[in-house]
Amino acid sequence: MLGFLNLNKPAEFTSHDCVARVRRLLQMKRVGHGGTLDPAATGVLPIALGKATRLLQFLPGNKAYQATIQLGITTITDDLEGEVITSQPVSNLTLEQVATALKQFQGKIEQIPPRYSAIQVQGKRLYDLARAGENVEIPVRNVEIFQIEILNWYPGDFPQIEVAIACGAGTYIRAIARDLGRILQTGGTLAKLIRTQSSGFEIADSLTFEQLESQIQQGSFQLIPPTRALQHLHAVTLPAAIAQKWCQGQKVSYNATDELPLNSPLRIYQEGEDFLGIGYLTITDTEAKLVPQIVF
Repeated sequence: MLGFLNLNKPAEFTSHDCVARVRRLLQMKRVGHGGTLDPAATGVLPIALGKATRLLQFLPGNKAYQATIQLGITTITDDLEGEVITSQPVSNLTLEQVATALKQFQGKIEQIPPRYSAIQVQGKRLYDLARAGENVEIPVRNVEIFQIEILNWYPGDFPQIEVAIACGAGTYIRAIARDLGRILQTGGTLAKLIRTQSSGFEIADSLTFEQLESQIQQGSFQLIPPTRALQHLHAVTLPAAIAQKWCQGQKVSYNATDELPLNSPLRIYQEGEDFLGIGYLTITDTEAKLVPQIVF
């Protein structure tokens, strides 16, 4: 098996739990995931099977979420799974105030990840340091928010706002909820999170564990091929003789008929054959060379 699974992760499962269950269902050892989801979150979790685990690094990084933000409350984990730090009714808060504050998150911003996250500092996970009671300086990240759309507003003593967020890799939605509450001076935390898109996979095409089990039993389960998962990359097709040399690890001369990016991942194929792997184009002694990076 070589390909991907678009899994709809259930709540209360870690990403590692999902990998373990897929291993059992498909009776495979080599399984990996792209883009960790918190246990309380649901939605798209890309799963790579077999040698496709080597391709996870080449999937597109952009993601999209549907998030419900709880205002008037702060927690130690920046979501409702964590212990409450502060709680204050904010019934006078209006949608207009929240909408204005949300504009500050559009574009390229600096973000401090939650203390309870999988980021490594000093060789340890932040959540392990937080559970041990250690206070460490969390490095600031530069992230990009492409769009925030307000979907619903639920007023009250502890109002909630539901938003759709399209963002780049490395963005923490919990941090947006926390920082929105800070800007509004009300406190804020994440109440619910659904990942609707990740690495080119859409939630509309995802499979639940129940659906996956049913397809496996019926013999109808099909992997998403690398060609489809990596369609955002430029493709290069080689004649058989040159393809053989490339598959043996040799740099081969290549005269591109169209403009290809230098030193960027490319999908490599043999004429009339299947996907061969990933390579990149570089200039060596004024000659363009196609360099193997991952060969199947």
